[in-house]
Amino acid sequence: MTQSKLDNGQQQPNPTDVTVYLEQMEQAAQGTFWTYLGCKMERLTDQELVISLDAQPHHLNVIGIVHGGVISSLLDNAMGAAVMALRPHEKVVTTNLNVHFVSPLKAGKLIVKASVLHQTRKSITAQATVSDQEGTLGSIGTGSFRVI
Repeated sequence: MTQSKLDNGQQQPNPTDVTVYLEQMEQAAQGTFWTYLGCKMERLTDQELVISLDAQPHHLNVIGIVHGGVISSLLDNAMGAAVMALRPHEKVVTTNLNVHFVSPLKAGKLIVKASVLHQTRKSITAQATVSDQEGTLGSIGTGSFRVI
């Protein structure tokens, strides 16, 4: 990704390159678990990556709320994508995933926001949240990723 310097010295992705990168990530994910879940890339900035999911009845558990496995997968997907955007020419894998379910979520649009907290040459730590359209926080997650 081509980057330019911000006033504070941080790197900012070129908006055109970010759009191309998001499209490439979406294309690469076709036919994978990402597609099966129904994830959609929304936006990528120098601070966070946002994905969404239109939660349908097949994403729910028997009591009518979004299944914990779906929530965990959304958190992992978003954090993994944020890490891959940061290190686009390297392969990374999840080594640890922590999930806190704070409020039940129902069918409808879910918004997942992820950001990178810390990185070294071989290890990256990220965080993410899952909320509904109204902004109700459903889950919080952190993840550790290893560069392989």
